[in-house]
Amino acid sequence: MSDLEAEYRLDYFEEEGFVRTECDSCGAHFWSRDHDRELCGEPPCADYSFIDDPGFPESYTLSEMREAFLSFFESNGHERIDPYPVAANRWRDDVLLTQASIYDFQPLVTSGKTPPPANPLTISQPCIRMQDIDNVGKTGRHTMAFEMMAHHAFNTREDAEDDYAYEGEVYWKDETVRYCDELFESLGADLSEITYIEDPWVGGGNAGPAIEVIYKGAELATLVFMCMEQDPDGEYEMKDGNTYSFMDTYIVDTGYGLERWTWMSQGTATVYEAVYPDAIEFLKENAGIEHTETERELIHRAAKLSGRLDIDDVDDVEAARGDIADKLDVDVDRLRELVEPLESIYAIADHSRTLAYMFGDGIVPSNVGTGYLARMVLRRTKRLVDEVGVDAPLDELVDMQAERLGYENRDTIREIVRTEERKYHKTLERGSRKVEALADEYAGTGEPIPTGELLELYDSHGIQPDMVADIAAERGADVDVPDDFYALVADRHEESDDGGEGTERDDRLADLPETEKLFYDDQGRTEFEAVVLDVFEREEGYDVVLDQTMFYPEGGGQPADRGSFTGGETTVDVVDVQEVGGIVLHRTDADPGKGEFVRGQVDGERRDRLRAHHTATHLIGHAAREVLGDHVRQAGAQKGLDSSRLDIRHYERISREEVKAIERLANELVRENVPVRQEWPHRHEAEAEHGFDLYQGGVPPGTNIRLIHVGDADVQACAGTHVDRTGDIGAVKVLKTEPVQDGVERIVFAAGDAAVESTQRTEDALYDAAAVLDVDPLDVPETAERFFEEWKARGKEIESLKASLAEARATGGDDAETVEIGDFTAVIQRINGDADELRATANAHVEDGNVAVVGSGAGGSASVVVGVPEGVDVNAGQVVSELAGRVGGGGGGPPDFAQGGGPDVDALDDALDDAPDVLRTLQEA
Repeated sequence: MSDLEAEYRLDYFEEEGFVRTECDSCGAHFWSRDHDRELCGEPPCADYSFIDDPGFPESYTLSEMREAFLSFFESNGHERIDPYPVAANRWRDDVLLTQASIYDFQPLVTSGKTPPPANPLTISQPCIRMQDIDNVGKTGRHTMAFEMMAHHAFNTREDAEDDYAYEGEVYWKDETVRYCDELFESLGADLSEITYIEDPWVGGGNAGPAIEVIYKGAELATLVFMCMEQDPDGEYEMKDGNTYSFMDTYIVDTGYGLERWTWMSQGTATVYEAVYPDAIEFLKENAGIEHTETERELIHRAAKLSGRLDIDDVDDVEAARGDIADKLDVDVDRLRELVEPLESIYAIADHSRTLAYMFGDGIVPSNVGTGYLARMVLRRTKRLVDEVGVDAPLDELVDMQAERLGYENRDTIREIVRTEERKYHKTLERGSRKVEALADEYAGTGEPIPTGELLELYDSHGIQPDMVADIAAERGADVDVPDDFYALVADRHEESDDGGEGTERDDRLADLPETEKLFYDDQGRTEFEAVVLDVFEREEGYDVVLDQTMFYPEGGGQPADRGSFTGGETTVDVVDVQEVGGIVLHRTDADPGKGEFVRGQVDGERRDRLRAHHTATHLIGHAAREVLGDHVRQAGAQKGLDSSRLDIRHYERISREEVKAIERLANELVRENVPVRQEWPHRHEAEAEHGFDLYQGGVPPGTNIRLIHVGDADVQACAGTHVDRTGDIGAVKVLKTEPVQDGVERIVFAAGDAAVESTQRTEDALYDAAAVLDVDPLDVPETAERFFEEWKARGKEIESLKASLAEARATGGDDAETVEIGDFTAVIQRINGDADELRATANAHVEDGNVAVVGSGAGGSASVVVGVPEGVDVNAGQVVSELAGRVGGGGGGPPDFAQGGGPDVDALDDALDDAPDVLRTLQEA
């Protein structure tokens, strides 16, 4: 098995006099111009050496450093491209958040199926890495939200046998390292202090040599050379235990952390002061955090050593903090008292920026996918704000970052944050009872509450682990919170909620060509002619493959067409249509004959109703975004014949006024009768012109994608059938809205004839109600409200009468038997009343200081209620259990009030006669 050592022996290293050395501390191999260097330079092998001694002669802001980087690579032949959103699932269905610039080009560009937007290119891509959440604030360098400055080149080997969307080599390893060195030099860095650490990269089935670039104790860049793919027969075994071999394409994938480069230029105590200087000062002031000069000096010294607190490098963060305290010659509790509030302040600033990115790019909090991750960050931020005592609303803190990032939907962002805070408070109220029960379960066992239970409490109830620890301590239970708790939570939700199984080609279809789809040429046409290429028998019916078809296969939430084939004297019904690997399978009730020439007939009425509903779905989606906000995105859709539904991501229930506004806007587009047209542009051109909102219904494959334009109002990538003009829809009627899950609202609507039919059904119900009430249809709401209020009033009156009747029974005898038993009096009574009357009568006796045993045979079964006043040593639940058993049933309850019964009404009197003996026996026991 080979290793990758040879892959790091670059001509550039030799030309520049670099030497390869093994780190005396960690054992990693690194390259440096300093032949006497013994350590790789990365914490914990070395500490930050640029704090108070910046690594560049000039200080840069974030925007200045970003421009310096992009301009450098532009001047070296790279094309600058705009960044993508942080929500990666807007253009790909296998991940949720953008964690690196290469995510912008996976999987289509990296696989060679489509060309990159430029080659080579440079970009500064906002990213969010949930894995770093527990390090934020502690290490001085970790941020969950960051910009990855990068340059990429996409190459193909000359001997590649397959066709790829790019050819030849742009540049590879030597040039990449040279660019890195020259960038450092252009900024005035001391090149002798830079180390290039060998650190092979593995991820997503690919691998390759990679280099970590360290300067003055900080990792400022990673240079990945993606050139290998997983192969059971591969020559190279990588750190994941799998073997790999070289592939036809090879890609330069670099990452330069903007925040760390800015920090390096300023030499501040932590990266947070460099990235969020105004926010840090605001938070400290509003939290009342002040330090003496001596304290500030100690905190500053600790910051230089904070790189040792990385949870990825140490087993116990608090033990590592103890080592730092020893090095500073200060008590660890004193150090913790000084730095932990600041760590929270740093995390709040970073998390607020993360939330601004998320909500600014249209993520809506929910219980799944990106929505869950946003909710997790928000709740953790809220907890930190409350703990450190920041006297400022959370929505204001997030808005400060949204303004800085230039988002225009700041009002929506603030409303989302406020709404989520209200939901969080309600969740905490419900969840605290669950924590108490769990703490009681583990109290006194000697075992801490398991991490799995902590994760489930957070997942299901939003309960932070420190809150669990507080409640558990009060109830005598232990909690051991792992240092990487929030990273573990994020891992549960990092997989995309939109991904699904790919459609692989059926082996039976291997030799068949893709079916020509005629329905895109004329979406209203229903007749066509074709040749039967093959027929496959199923358990029920047949799969028929034609050379061309007008039948639309099920997909994109649109049901399949139906109809028939006719060949000669044979006619078969088409009952379903599916597509597998570009081949359309027509499922029929009979065999039309392989090689036969057939005439196809699509059910035109069904097709027209589906076309109307599909285009109406686009209208409803557009109207919802106009009314509710740009954050609204499709979460699912299903078209039908009589109604359709559109699920949208939105943070609160849709009001009746909003529903009417959505319906009004959709019908305005219908009345305007704008054209509905299709085009097939290159996907990069489409994305550049329209953005990733194109992919409301999912991300289509292919270099060219089909766009549906509804006038100038709406454009989406869509594979469905549509009307020619919006006027062909006729009308759109919203039938109802309902919550699907937290953060997702469903709009159910009807279009065309179905809209008229649904309106008529509603009117029929209204007229029927008017006839029953004997009023005009317009007076039904007022009349129904009046009847309802009268019904409620009569219900209250009945309850009052029942209570009076019970009191009268209790005081007036009514066959009540009073029995003296020891030091208390019992009243045994049978009445003919329902359960409410039984309870009311028993309560009346208890209020008089008596034990009550009240029975009833109403309703064909025996019921018994027992009430016990305070201070009487009789268990009502045990009494009921004894008496109910005598009528063939059971029952029970708490010691002061219980009820039960059974089917044997005839035995009720005997059971009540036995009640005094039962009471005596239980009291003596």
